Amino acid sequence: MLSIGQEYRHNFQFSQEEVNKFAEVTGDKNPLHLDPAYAAQTIFQRPIMHGMLGASIFSKVFGTLFPGEGTIYLKQSLQFLAPMFVDTSYTAIFTVQAVDTEKHRVTIKTEIINPEGKTTITGEALLQNPAIK
Repeated sequence: MLSIGQEYRHNFQFSQEEVNKFAEVTGDKNPLHLDPAYAAQTIFQRPIMHGMLGASIFSKVFGTLFPGEGTIYLKQSLQFLAPMFVDTSYTAIFTVQAVDTEKHRVTIKTEIINPEGKTTITGEALLQNPAIK
């Protein structure tokens, strides 16, 4: 049973190999993500992860961990506030904002926090799951 204010946390990180695979799958081969020499000339000074790769952790958690199996992802808003880097530990935080037991839906605030405690990605998701009662 989900309740307003309930929180779930998930720690994760991505490797450069995973960033490379994401670039292949999506076709987003921006050198900012793949080429250290190119990235060194930018404000980030090193390659950054694709923002959507970072945000993809939300889908993993929703479909397998919280609320879990049977979840249908209906909507997601996203704001990209800070860069994310490979081989860095991040924490995804999920906070229940609203529960609609009649429609088996839940609204969840989504956040990714870097090791310094700064929010890198934030947003809100709307999910449906028959287990939401």
